Amino acid sequence: MLSFLSRFSATALLIALPFASHAASCSDTGGQYEAWKSEMAAEAKAEGVGKRGIDALMATSYSKATIGADRNQKSFKYSLEKFLNVRGADTIVKQGRSRKAKNPGFYASLEAAYGVPAGVLIAIHGMETGFGGFMGDTNVVAAIATLTYDCRRSDFFRPHLIGALKMVDKGMISPNTVGAKHGELGHTQFLPGNAYTYGVDGNGDGIVDLYNQADALATTANFLNRKGWKPGKGYQEGEPNFAVIKQWNAAKVYQQAIAIMGAKIDG
Repeated sequence: MLSFLSRFSATALLIALPFASHAASCSDTGGQYEAWKSEMAAEAKAEGVGKRGIDALMATSYSKATIGADRNQKSFKYSLEKFLNVRGADTIVKQGRSRKAKNPGFYASLEAAYGVPAGVLIAIHGMETGFGGFMGDTNVVAAIATLTYDCRRSDFFRPHLIGALKMVDKGMISPNTVGAKHGELGHTQFLPGNAYTYGVDGNGDGIVDLYNQADALATTANFLNRKGWKPGKGYQEGEPNFAVIKQWNAAKVYQQAIAIMGAKIDG
């Protein structure tokens, strides 16, 4: 879905996680990245990251593609009408209704377990990756490490880096896993710290794999549930669950788009 991600640098789940104070030096250029990796590796080890995760960090290179995307985010400045048009809302709704009709039991089971209706989950799935059509082309660990090293939002991305490294330790991702430019991964583009925290085995195979559709959608429902979703309540602006949609993405137009498309899919 880089037709979405490259143009708009979607920042799924931009919700900060708790982080420990740290001393690894940030920078606005890539010149000190190699030295920073050693500092960061020591801190990550102290926070419980194992050898596989540390090795993954040390193997990364500074991601110029990630920095370029982070410096050029424009879509969230659009009007709602333009945002919906450019994101292909009508197509997402049409395809979303078809997906729900073809697999109603699956979506009903998610709503029964987590309280989140199909329309919201399907709208997110369509918005994030075009229903899994494209899930990124950037190394996840390198992207998150680069954003943690970069001075603009080090504190925000640091817990997601620790999450990514722990995911490598557990085999949830590999050092070579690719995702979006900001390190979002899987069908619904979770930042790694959130993937690690809220990950659910949706298909019962004993593995949490966000590149598996069932796992990704179950994890999305679990995230919204744990952020306070109220089963049976509305999710349009002014209704109780719109506040929970805000936990998914910080951009107002993105929140509005999820609510609007979700209602049309559910309708």
